Amino acid sequence: MTLPAEMHALQVSELTPGLSGCGVAKLPVPEPGPGEALIRVRAAALGFPDLLMTEGKYQHKPPLPFTPGNDIAGEIAALGEHGSEWATGDAVVATLGIGGFAEYANCPVDRLRRKTEALSFEQAAAFGVAYLTAYVALVRRAELRPAEWVLVHGAAGGVGLAAVDLARALGARVIAASTSDRKLAIVSEEYAPDATLNVSRGFREEVKRITGGGADVIYDPVGGDVFDESTRCIAFGGRLLVIGFASGRIATVPTNIPLIKGFSVVGVRAGEYGRRHPERGEENFDAIWALAEAGRLRPRVHASLPLDGWREAFEMMRERKVIGRVIIAPDR
Repeated sequence: MTLPAEMHALQVSELTPGLSGCGVAKLPVPEPGPGEALIRVRAAALGFPDLLMTEGKYQHKPPLPFTPGNDIAGEIAALGEHGSEWATGDAVVATLGIGGFAEYANCPVDRLRRKTEALSFEQAAAFGVAYLTAYVALVRRAELRPAEWVLVHGAAGGVGLAAVDLARALGARVIAASTSDRKLAIVSEEYAPDATLNVSRGFREEVKRITGGGADVIYDPVGGDVFDESTRCIAFGGRLLVIGFASGRIATVPTNIPLIKGFSVVGVRAGEYGRRHPERGEENFDAIWALAEAGRLRPRVHASLPLDGWREAFEMMRERKVIGRVIIAPDR
C-alpha cells in the first residue's frame, strides 16, 4: 500500500491544566526501523494516565512534545527489516506507552499480538492494559480462588469494570462498587455482579453483611477514603490490592490494622510485573486473550470518537462520565 507523507496526531506541547497544551497536529508518518511495524491505528483507548500525562502528573513523563495513547488496535501498514511471521494487513493490538492517538504509530514487532476476531477494533483497544491489570492483580498477586468474595471499587471505570468481568469469569463472587447509582445499574445489567454498592453512603457494614464477615479480595484503583474504609471490611487473610489513586489522595495505614486483622496490602504494577517476569507476562496475555476468544470477557466501549473529538473524550474522562473505556478512532 502507498503510505501518505503526513498524518494527524494529538500532540502535547505543554504541560498545563485544562488541556490547553494539547492539539491535533500534522506530523510526518514515521518509518518503521529494523524489528518495527508501522500500524494504521483503527482504535486507541483513553486511560486515566493519558489525562494525567497532559498535566505532568503521571509517573512517566515523556519529553515534550509527545503524543499520548497506550492501547491500540489496527492493521500493519509497513514493516521494517524483521524475521517474524507478520505481514502487512495483519490485524493487531499493541501497548505502546505513548503514541497511540495518531493515524499511524510505530511498534516493535515483539510487542504485537494478533487481534482476535471475537473483538472489534474498538473492543480490542479497550482490552489490553485494563484486563492485564485485572489479571495480574487477581490471579498473580491475590491468587484468587473460586467462590471468594471480591469487592471492586471504581467498578464502572476501565480497570474496575475489567476486574468485575474477569473475577466473574474466574468464578468469584463480586461486589461492584461505585459512587453512581446510574453507573451501577448499567454494570449490574450488563455484567451481573452478585451485588452492587454505592460507596458514597459508606460501605463497611454492608460489605460485611453481604459477604458474611468481609471481602476476601478488595480491588482498589481509587485510594484515599475508599482505601481507609476498605481496611475495615476485609476478611481475615484477605488481600487489599492497591491499583491506583484516582481519588487524588495516597492513603496510609497504621501497621497494627493489617496485623490484627491478618490481611495483606498488595501493590499491583502489571507492566512492571511483565518486565520482571517476561515468561509469566506472556502467560498473562495468553490467558486473558484465551478468555476473550472464548467469549467469556466483554470489554465495554463507552463511546468511540474521531481524532478531532479528542477534547470531548478527555472531558468525559475528567468528569468521570465513562463506563468502561472511551475510544479515539483516528481514521473516522
